[in-house]
Amino acid sequence: MQNNLINTGVHDHSFHVSSLAAEKGTFWVMWITAVMMVIEIFTGWWYNSMALLADGWHMSSHTLAIGLSAFAYSQARRYAKDPRFAFGTWKIEVLAGFASALFLMGVAAMMVYGSLERLLLPEPIHYKEAIFIALIGLAVNLVCALILGNAHDHHGHGHGHAHDQHDNHHHTHNEQDHKAAAHSHSHSHRDHNLAHKLEKKHHDLNLRSAYIHVLADAATSVLAVVALLGGMNFGWSWLDPLMGIVGAILVGIWSKNLIIETAKALLDREMDAPVVDLVREKMVALPLTVMTDLHIWRVGSSAYSCTMALATQDSSITPNKVKEHLKELKEIAHITIEVHYH
Repeated sequence: MQNNLINTGVHDHSFHVSSLAAEKGTFWVMWITAVMMVIEIFTGWWYNSMALLADGWHMSSHTLAIGLSAFAYSQARRYAKDPRFAFGTWKIEVLAGFASALFLMGVAAMMVYGSLERLLLPEPIHYKEAIFIALIGLAVNLVCALILGNAHDHHGHGHGHAHDQHDNHHHTHNEQDHKAAAHSHSHSHRDHNLAHKLEKKHHDLNLRSAYIHVLADAATSVLAVVALLGGMNFGWSWLDPLMGIVGAILVGIWSKNLIIETAKALLDREMDAPVVDLVREKMVALPLTVMTDLHIWRVGSSAYSCTMALATQDSSITPNKVKEHLKELKEIAHITIEVHYH
């Protein structure tokens, strides 16, 4: 029996282009956050505000985490053409997002510990000064959010180009279970206007992690202002550390969600993505053909790689025909197809 192998040869496996706008935006936010971090930690300690100190502690980890996000962008772009990365360097960015989420979880734990300590051992607070600093922190967070939002609007996506030239190799083997096997590779441009059933959101988990850090800061600043106003006007000194705990819970929830999303990408747990159902629906339409195996995983913010095996009684079903059949699914950036004829 004969196996016909269709090989695309050497081609580009860069399915994702790291965003230069996002990299610049995260670097700017890192430096702004670092300055505000120093101010809030010092003034929180000086004016004895746990809520303000909690905000400063947030910023200490955010400075490091956002800097890590910026570094991940630069490294992903630097090694984008490195053939050692079989499916590109997008997961460098995802790994940075995962690390940022762990930083957030650690900071939430620090906030709970510090707030409980202040509830048990309350100390006098300089409310007016602390409120002033908290408002400045909130304004800085809003500026950072605008910077990252602008970076998201200018986010660029890029993927490898289609390869129509194929090197054909023919080999003869004795196989008991297969009459023929065929492989085909296809690369397509990322189409920003996807079909309505495809995912429409960007999946830049690295930028999302930086954005969550900024939102966590903003939320903690708001809670700090509320706590300080309550303590100053009504004598509720317990409200300050209580808001620290509330902020910690909020940050913990955000970090948990980010850990789940980044871990899914790192572990290739993508078989519940909408594009998987679309592939299955498309393959059902092929006559006398059954899909016996399917694997789909993300190789870019919104780009997927796909491998599948088909069993068919229709000799006209070829890898190139299947590739053409799936071409409207623009999120599939790389396809490997194996066909077994019966």
